Amino acid sequence: MDPEHLGLDEYQSRAIRTDRTRSSSGLDLAVLGLFGETGSLLSETKKKQRDARSYLGYEESVVEEMGDVLWYLAAVAGHAGLRLSEIAGRRAAEGAASTFAALQPQRALPLVVPTAAFERTLLRLAGDVGRLAAMAGRGDLAADPTLPKLLEAVFDSLASAADEAGVTLVEAAVRNLAKAEDRWPTERTVPPLFDDTFPPEERLPRSLTVDIFERTGGNDRRYVVQRCNGIFIGDRLTDNIMKPDDYRFHDAFHYAYAAVLGWSPVTRALFRLKRKSEVRVDEGEDGARAILIEEGVATFVFGEAKRLDFFEGQRPGDLGFGFLRSVRQFVRGYEVESRPLWLWEEAILAGNEAFRFLREKRRGRLQLDLLGRRMSVEELPE
Repeated sequence: MDPEHLGLDEYQSRAIRTDRTRSSSGLDLAVLGLFGETGSLLSETKKKQRDARSYLGYEESVVEEMGDVLWYLAAVAGHAGLRLSEIAGRRAAEGAASTFAALQPQRALPLVVPTAAFERTLLRLAGDVGRLAAMAGRGDLAADPTLPKLLEAVFDSLASAADEAGVTLVEAAVRNLAKAEDRWPTERTVPPLFDDTFPPEERLPRSLTVDIFERTGGNDRRYVVQRCNGIFIGDRLTDNIMKPDDYRFHDAFHYAYAAVLGWSPVTRALFRLKRKSEVRVDEGEDGARAILIEEGVATFVFGEAKRLDFFEGQRPGDLGFGFLRSVRQFVRGYEVESRPLWLWEEAILAGNEAFRFLREKRRGRLQLDLLGRRMSVEELPE
């Protein structure tokens, strides 16, 4: 995609491929989204004013929030049967509405602090979106003859805010499309496994069967053991918490990361498959710190999943965008940071599916298929 030639209508058609706001309520859900993202954009400005020295990444946040506002604006227009180029308003009259680059021929300048003009335009944008929300609350917005003009006002305020912020809407649009593709891709193509180029003895097994089952020891203390190819592996696992919550079965998460993401320092350590032929990879990707990071990911996911019945009934596309981004934030600087959010979601769902099975049956057999990027769980014979 060439940003310089990205058209408004091309962006809209690509954006609405990931539109999940269509419902029997018409435009209401998309309008709520537009209202919420506009509020988030204002919130970023407030944070910068309040925490001027400590708040980092302001410009990046503004670009992202503008992209989100643009996405919802495109969705609202699409639901109403309008093209984005049709609501370019004043700018359309100037003959510059076909591409984002033509809308803003100037180069973007870094936005260090919110300017007074930017703040005023953001408040104008908020007012325009507020009027749109008020109209939606009164009835069928799609049939309102004033809708095109109101959407035109919203677009103009957004474009003006971008001008004053030194941000180009094309940058916001491109980043927004990449963000949507990261989460809801048009085509799911898995990347190569991280250890494809390493010696066979340093690769995670492409197919692996692991038996996990519970035992009861002295004082009725329950623990979990694991077995692979008839050999017991790892340590006996307990919940390590005052109130038992079956966390002792959480290795299912690590195996899911190995199977779906092709990444698991914990699994590598368990099977002694560290990539020692390259010292930097051995220490930086497979070492103790990476193991602790993965354990942190598993603990965080477990805590969130526990509140939501371990994602029972959830399917790909259902997990929260913010939650998935927080998970990936844990692994910044490590190779697995490059894995798309949709693949993280599949790994998390596979791990929780296995965990629910183990929690109910107290035993199970995990089948890892790294080539197929999946993990399944089945009954373990007595």
